[in-house]
Amino acid sequence: MSNKFIFNLDDLFISVGIDVGADFSWMSIALPNQQIIGKPYKILHNQMNSLATAVSKIKEAEELYSLESRIFLESTGIYHYPLFCYLRDKGFNCSVINPIITKNSTNINIRKVHNDRFDSKKAALVGLKPDLKVSLMPSDLALNCRNLCREYYDLMDNRSAYVNKLQGELRMAFPQYLGIFSKITANTSLTLLETYTSPSAFIEADPQEIIDTIKSTARFGVAYAASKYNAIIQAAHDANEFGYILDSNIKRIRLYISFIRKYDEEIKNILDAMHELIDANEETDFVKQIHLVETFKGAGFLSAVTLMGEIGNFSAFSKPKQLFAYFGLDPAVKQSGKFEGTKIQISKRGSAIARRAIHTLTLQSISTSRTGEAKNPVLRDYYLKKCESKPKLVAMGAVSHKVCNMIFAILRDNKPFEIITPQEHIQQYNAAKCDIAA
Repeated sequence: MSNKFIFNLDDLFISVGIDVGADFSWMSIALPNQQIIGKPYKILHNQMNSLATAVSKIKEAEELYSLESRIFLESTGIYHYPLFCYLRDKGFNCSVINPIITKNSTNINIRKVHNDRFDSKKAALVGLKPDLKVSLMPSDLALNCRNLCREYYDLMDNRSAYVNKLQGELRMAFPQYLGIFSKITANTSLTLLETYTSPSAFIEADPQEIIDTIKSTARFGVAYAASKYNAIIQAAHDANEFGYILDSNIKRIRLYISFIRKYDEEIKNILDAMHELIDANEETDFVKQIHLVETFKGAGFLSAVTLMGEIGNFSAFSKPKQLFAYFGLDPAVKQSGKFEGTKIQISKRGSAIARRAIHTLTLQSISTSRTGEAKNPVLRDYYLKKCESKPKLVAMGAVSHKVCNMIFAILRDNKPFEIITPQEHIQQYNAAKCDIAA
């Protein structure tokens, strides 16, 4: 007799699917035979009796059918964490699933239906699949690092927006000023614009006063301050011929500078908080992994914390390709019948912040130092060879995959990064195989 339809009772469970929202969630319960029990239940997050009712409904189903339950919550960025922790603390087996899995699963209805109640049913049915891949909940330390890093990049993006606005005002009111300093947001530049703002204000000001301001903020000496002063005064006279300034321009320039200053202060506070967090947890494996990533050529403290914060729990990844997909660096293949898409792009389904960090490491890896030496000769040679037959962006994508491979190897082997040629890598691999065989 075939064992095809014989089920192992130990593998049977009640699947509880929860479609999570900001203020409320919908919960559905499915039996092992894919039958939905009752109607979806609305869980109100701000009412404890509603949460308690959800717990009692799950326990009643367990007692009625003499089966344990497994709860599957759709990942929503942040909103699923309180509900996940609440149900986990009540003793339930909880897992987080990617909403892409439920959205792309086979529709359980002929009609095209999409609402939160229906999605909770789909989540419950998806939970019954034996090959379902669930996400691991990162530790509180990893979540803290992730939150701080995401806030840092958000502040940096907002700051960049005001820097662009400041440059726009100067292009109208004082366009010649833009070429005087290497960065318009340098402390010396912002201090001068805060104090004088318009070309006429620079011309009418006491020369020694401006020179002293430059000297005290730039700390390059009198000669540097005098040369910058001369350049500013020349630019101010040129602006009288080419430039158009209004009172509103002056007010907006000062406003944008005040915003930039405020963002700089908050960004510094975020970085300080990151360092304090890492210093307070030096003995944890997570922080040790951060320090391992720091050994990668071109990776700094911020890049390492960002990557590990987005990775969360590295034990969830057994292959480099899984890390590519998690970061959204895997190719989005388009193929149907005889049609095959020729323009292959990355899926961008993963963490945008992680891709940002990987992109930074990629740029560092293919760049050269001031002396012209390659920072990472192996990856730079690989990049230049790819550029011979591929566009630069495609070549950079290939290097990004190499960077991911190396980050994966560092964390997998628990060893600091070292630059080795492909030939040396093959030799080490063959030597390790021989040792295992022996």
